[in-house]
Amino acid sequence: MGLATSFLAASREEWSLVRRHPCESIFGIQLAGNKPSTMVPTAEILGKEFAAGIDFVDINRGCPIDLVFRSGSGSALLDTPGKPGKIIVGMNKALGEIPVTVKLRTGVKDGRNTAHKLMPRLSTEWGAGCITLHGRTRQQRYTNLADWDYIRQCVEAVRARESEEGLAPVPIFGGGDCFSSQDYWKKTEGTGVDGIMIGRGALIKPWIFTEIKERREWDISSRECPELIRKLAEFGLSRFGTDTAGVNTARRYLCEALSFQYRYVPIGLLERLPAQINERAPAFRGRDDLETLLASPDSRDWVRVSEMFLGPAPETWSFTPKHKSNAYSVESQG
Repeated sequence: MGLATSFLAASREEWSLVRRHPCESIFGIQLAGNKPSTMVPTAEILGKEFAAGIDFVDINRGCPIDLVFRSGSGSALLDTPGKPGKIIVGMNKALGEIPVTVKLRTGVKDGRNTAHKLMPRLSTEWGAGCITLHGRTRQQRYTNLADWDYIRQCVEAVRARESEEGLAPVPIFGGGDCFSSQDYWKKTEGTGVDGIMIGRGALIKPWIFTEIKERREWDISSRECPELIRKLAEFGLSRFGTDTAGVNTARRYLCEALSFQYRYVPIGLLERLPAQINERAPAFRGRDDLETLLASPDSRDWVRVSEMFLGPAPETWSFTPKHKSNAYSVESQG
């Protein structure tokens, strides 16, 4: 996700987000903003600069973080349906053949879902090319379970409106808590969505897409995990460079990835399948020392893992993930 105002201000960090890797067969850019006067010009610039390099531009109407919400962007747009309509129409004109898509949450506050009223308008009135609904409110953030029954109701509301007006069905994706092949196919077939957007599940299990494609659960071993980590380290070095600053930046991103991946519990150790994303396993010993190390919640162990691929970390270098609640040191455990 990039901020429209930052793109217009020529932020180097923001523009670095739109570099497409050759391996990416589909590539989209997600924008956050709260005004047509910033979102539309940003879309126009992206359309001119990357006409052949982007497949869609997505409008973020779901981000729950305070910084974005308080600016009137992200999930704050759920309470101002008229403004997003102007944004979508304007961006469609600016982007031409490049589809404008929308991601949103069920509502802002618990018990006050609004997506079922809004979603039928997104494509029929304003021309959204695809809709993705995360089954939680802004207030929930990522707590409790996603409401897939409500996602189904929203899909039905959109399809009813399309049927009334004789329109072709817009692709609709759901999102929230998908963590296995079984999850994916059960939710897809049970709600009528065309697919599922996977966020945290892919951060914890980057191989989840292979599981879904092959309709199986993969008991990935500690011998296979290092290869995935090595590729991530190589991507970091190719992007940020191999000088000291580049290696340190690559190390930080690698540790961010490990701060999610440690939550993976090998299938061979589970009492039942499939694992659920909201479950937290007690401390366990893996089937070998490396598997135990990769499951460590101690951020210093993530740095140790990074040293296997990027060499020793500087003595003054330390790591605290953006999502601090997911990391703690041995001392903090008492």
